[in-house]
Amino acid sequence: MRTGSICGAAATLAAALALSASASAQELRIGFMNTYTGGGALLGKHQDNGWKLGLAHEGWMKDGDKLGGVPTRIFYADDQTKPDIGVKEAEKFLKQEKVQIIAGIIWSNVLMAVTKPTFDAKAILLTTNAGASPMAGAACNPLFVSSSWNNDQAPEALGKRMSDDKIASIYMIAPNYQAGKDMISGVLRTLKGPKVVDQDLVKFGETDFQASISKIRAAKPAAVFAFMPGPMSPAWFKQWQSAGIGKDIKLYTIFSVDNATLPALGDAAVGSYTASYWSHDLKIPENERFVKEYTAKYGGLPSEFAAQAYDGARLIAAAVKALKGKVDDPMALAKALRRTPYPSTRGPYEYNVNGIPIQNFYLREVVKGPDGKATIVSKGAIFTKHKDSYWEKCPADKRI
Repeated sequence: MRTGSICGAAATLAAALALSASASAQELRIGFMNTYTGGGALLGKHQDNGWKLGLAHEGWMKDGDKLGGVPTRIFYADDQTKPDIGVKEAEKFLKQEKVQIIAGIIWSNVLMAVTKPTFDAKAILLTTNAGASPMAGAACNPLFVSSSWNNDQAPEALGKRMSDDKIASIYMIAPNYQAGKDMISGVLRTLKGPKVVDQDLVKFGETDFQASISKIRAAKPAAVFAFMPGPMSPAWFKQWQSAGIGKDIKLYTIFSVDNATLPALGDAAVGSYTASYWSHDLKIPENERFVKEYTAKYGGLPSEFAAQAYDGARLIAAAVKALKGKVDDPMALAKALRRTPYPSTRGPYEYNVNGIPIQNFYLREVVKGPDGKATIVSKGAIFTKHKDSYWEKCPADKRI
């Protein structure tokens, strides 16, 4: 009896020690995919800054530090704005680095390219910018979550505003790729009244808009809607200003004017309108803290790219805390990411069943500030608690 008791106790102790060792060995591994080179590097720099500031606010500064109470390692990759490079880097994250989460990603075409290898590996995909519409609808996945938006949401808000402004006619221009098509679709979905005189899908990355501006001049619309991401934005605005037609035609843009691009745009952007879920002047305590500390650290105002990456880092920390550090179950972690409150720069919000935020969208105008320099000011909410237009297409078995 005594020998059996000793053996039983030893077995129990061994099991407990094994369980303890397993728990203590848990490590969170995150791959952060960004654009560090090429024309999109400026946006990538803002995203990188915001991400690292969010990590710092959670106490993580280097590999081995704890994020949400768990030792965490973070790996970085440059997608170079190319889907094939994105896939290569994602596979490295998954196969070599064994990450549980791939975060970041600016471009919708890169996002769409990396979904299959990520989900096949049962890893989580947390986008801090790209919002390709298929991911909100038919291609939704319970392992997907966004700290930004669906592509259509902000242009839907802008379409509503243009309708309220009683614009007589509008000319639409965007690059010919997933996000460009989504932006135009979003505007058209809520546009009531204005006549669309033409739609111009230009080459992604185009920087010569003389032909398009000539078409606009000939069409004589009351307004233009333009989506000019990354390096397309400065080229567009400079040529728009040089053409001198802005005095007769109102300009509405999406993800073309922000605090990343505005220093290069200057007065060329003054008088234009945009819409976003976020602005640096929103009177939200966490946002005010973020803007103050970001400006002090990096010497300039943050953009949306910085704000939503900052939010992504803090969301991960909150979810890991909620799970008490148990990061080995991807579905449990995905649910925690969607259901755990955290201190967002946009204030409290909820997630829809497809992992897209339900959030406010604000009108913003570019004006000359007291110092004579161009600045962005928010002009009130267009939509409150706005759901994306695709969530009902998310299959029932893919919803959480």
